[in-house]
Amino acid sequence: MTMILAVLFGFTVSQAFAGNPDRSGQAGAPELLINPWAASAGWGNAGMSLVHGVDAIYGNVAGITNANRLDANFTYTSWLAGSGTDIRVSSFGLLARVGESSVLGVALMTFSLGEIPVTTPDNPDPGTLGTFKPNLMNINLCFAKAFSNSISGGFNLKIISESIRDMGGTGVALDAGIQYVTGPFENVHFGITLKNIGPTMKFSGDGLSYKAFLIQGSSNQFTVVQRADDFELPTQLSIAAAYDFIIGETSRLTVAGNFCSNSFTKDQLTFGLQYNWNEILLLRAGYTWENGIWAKGGMIDNDACMNVNRGLSAGLSVQAPLSKGENPVRLAVDYAFRDTYTFKGHHSVGVRIIF
Repeated sequence: MTMILAVLFGFTVSQAFAGNPDRSGQAGAPELLINPWAASAGWGNAGMSLVHGVDAIYGNVAGITNANRLDANFTYTSWLAGSGTDIRVSSFGLLARVGESSVLGVALMTFSLGEIPVTTPDNPDPGTLGTFKPNLMNINLCFAKAFSNSISGGFNLKIISESIRDMGGTGVALDAGIQYVTGPFENVHFGITLKNIGPTMKFSGDGLSYKAFLIQGSSNQFTVVQRADDFELPTQLSIAAAYDFIIGETSRLTVAGNFCSNSFTKDQLTFGLQYNWNEILLLRAGYTWENGIWAKGGMIDNDACMNVNRGLSAGLSVQAPLSKGENPVRLAVDYAFRDTYTFKGHHSVGVRIIF
């Protein structure tokens, strides 16, 4: 499996670095770039090199190997809060250990985008023809294996579904990731992950056809079918590192960084801090920088900024044991906030149960 991962990265790294800002907006399925999990989102995806549990399905799939027996996570996100868009993201993930060093996982991510009025050229006024609801859904099927105490790797297969009332598209994508840990206290972390590698997607359905007359006023009506073009997926390559400062017997401060190369927009650098007190309270903060993100007026008023996010993120987790023993059952509650221009940010709340 290590050889397969190396070959995959070797063939696709050049493609991941080929992007530039001029291609921004030309990829489809942008929801693949949204982290739905509160714990890792709280420090802006800085912890890709040591992310674990269900959060690793998005961050770096190799990290799911840290699961004990079962790991369940449900997270609810209010996306672009206060904008009147009423966008909600619901995510559920489950990990199960299937061997001494292997873990299987599944995750579902769905978007609620509210209702949109139906309009046509003959009925342009909203409210006369009812409404429709767009549907976005991603299904993740993943597998990871720890090859030693230091290195692990894994794959994540994504099934992408996007549809409206009379048109839809389905696609598949693959993520691959590696994590490496070293140091005298296993406190030095490295990670690399390649995301959203797959064939192009294409929409189809009755929404691409309409009735027309060969000659205006004649009775000879026929159906015109429009061609939908293919679109690519937003490929990403991330290289991350982190270092744990051990503070006494119960505390740990982690400094983390992540470089993300985007094929269809600007590259990003993320830096983050996480303070862990006795595996009970975890505090996080991060900042994601890209060229133009500080442009005056932000994305709405300045063409130099291509991101609605300001870059700042913060969050916390509270974990409590529900049983005693070497591997107690734990309950965790996560919260994350991501700052945005114009809107009131993104808010995520998650609940984890770890067996």
